[in-house]
Amino acid sequence: MTEYNRKKEIKWDKLDNTANVFPVIAGESMTNVYRISVTLQEEVKQDLLQEALARVLPWFDVFKVRIRYGVFWYYFETNQKPAPEVKKEYRYPCQYISPNRNRNYLFRVNFYKNRINLEVFHVLTDGMGGITFLRELTYQYLRLSHPELREKLGDGLCSDTSLNREDSYLKNYKKSHKKGYKTARAFQVKGEKLRSLELGIMHGYMPVLDLKAACSKYHVSINEYLVAAFLWSIYQECLQGMPSKRPISACVPVNLRPYFNSITMKNFFVIVSAVFHPRKEGYDFSEVVQIVAKSLRSQISRENLENLFAYNVSNEKNFILRAVPLFIKNIAIRWVYHNSARANTTTVTNIGNIQVKEEYKKYIKGFSAMLSMSEGQNIKGTICSYEDTLVFTISSNLADVSVQRGFFRRLAEDGIPVQIETNGVYDE
Repeated sequence: MTEYNRKKEIKWDKLDNTANVFPVIAGESMTNVYRISVTLQEEVKQDLLQEALARVLPWFDVFKVRIRYGVFWYYFETNQKPAPEVKKEYRYPCQYISPNRNRNYLFRVNFYKNRINLEVFHVLTDGMGGITFLRELTYQYLRLSHPELREKLGDGLCSDTSLNREDSYLKNYKKSHKKGYKTARAFQVKGEKLRSLELGIMHGYMPVLDLKAACSKYHVSINEYLVAAFLWSIYQECLQGMPSKRPISACVPVNLRPYFNSITMKNFFVIVSAVFHPRKEGYDFSEVVQIVAKSLRSQISRENLENLFAYNVSNEKNFILRAVPLFIKNIAIRWVYHNSARANTTTVTNIGNIQVKEEYKKYIKGFSAMLSMSEGQNIKGTICSYEDTLVFTISSNLADVSVQRGFFRRLAEDGIPVQIETNGVYDE
C-alpha cells in the first residue's frame, strides 16, 4: 500500500518551543502567516495542483495536523481530512487561516496564473520548512503536468528532503538564566493605514552580481547591506535624517539548523536585532551600513544564539510553570509578547538562495516570499534568491510608500538595477 493511499493512524505531537506563542497571539489583525511563492514558466492547472497536494501532503506529518487546546498546552493531532481545497487567489496575501474554514489545516495553497502560493501559519514551521514543502509540491505538480518527468524521475520525494520532526530547541538546550527578549521601545513607522485586511506588496528584482558588487564596496554581506538599506530608508523617510530618542531596530531571524546540525521540519530559528540609533544629525549611508553590520556580527555566534533560545526553553521545562493551566499561560504569554513586540521597528528575514533539482529548473522562473504584519510593525522586508536574481519583497499595511521608494532609490544609487512589481494596492 502506497503512502498516498494509506490512511494514517492518529498521532499527537507537542508544539515546538517557538510555536507555543503563535496560537495565543494570532487573529484576523495579526495572522502570523507567511507566504512563499514559486513562479513557473507555464500557467497553473488547478486540478493538477489539487492532485499534487493530495499526493504530497501524506508524507509531511508536520503539515498534516490540526491544533488542539489541552489543559496545560496546545498540541497537534493528525488531521484525517482530505487536503485543503486549492483555490485561485481571490484575496490579499497572508490573511488569517481559520481552521474551521480550511478542513482544520493550518496552511493553504492557492494560485494565480503561473504562480503557486503556499501560506503557512507559523505554528507549523518556519521558512525553511515551508520551502521544503513547497519545493516537493512543485516537483509533484510538474511531474503530473509533464509525464516525461515522472517516467524519468519516479514519483517519490527527493532523497535529501527531510521529514524530521524533532524539537531542536529542546535537543540543543543548555541551561541559561539570561532573558531572551528585549523590552525597550524602538521607533515605530506609523501613518494612514490601508483598508482592513489589505496588504500592500512591492517586489524588487535585482541581479545578484550587481548586488554583490555594491556590498563589496562596503565590505559587508548581502544580508547586512539589505538590512542596513532598509533601516536607512526608514531613517531618511520617517525621521528626515534627524536624531531620535528611540533606536531603529529590525528583527532578523536566524536559521539555527547550520549551527546545530539540525534537519528538523519544525521551527528552529531565533531573532537577533539589527540596531541603528540615530543620536545626531546627518549620518551617511556608509556609517549606517557599518553600524548595522557590527550590530549583527556581535550577535551571530553559536554561543549567543544558544543563549537566545535557552531562556525560553528553560521556562517550558520549569516544573511549576508546566503545571499552570493553559488559559493562565496564555494571559502571561500575551503580556510578555505585548511588552517585547514594540522593541523592534520592523522585520527583515532572509529565506536565502533557493535551490531546485537540475531536472526541474527549466520549468521554474523564480521564487518570492512575504510576511504578514505584527504588533508595532507596519512594514517588513523579505529576501530570497533563485539562480542569478534576488527579490526583496516589502509588505506593508500603510498607504504611504515613501520607505519603499527610499529603499529602492538607495540601491539604485549604489548601481543596482531594480525592477519593481506591486500587487496593485497602491494603484487603487
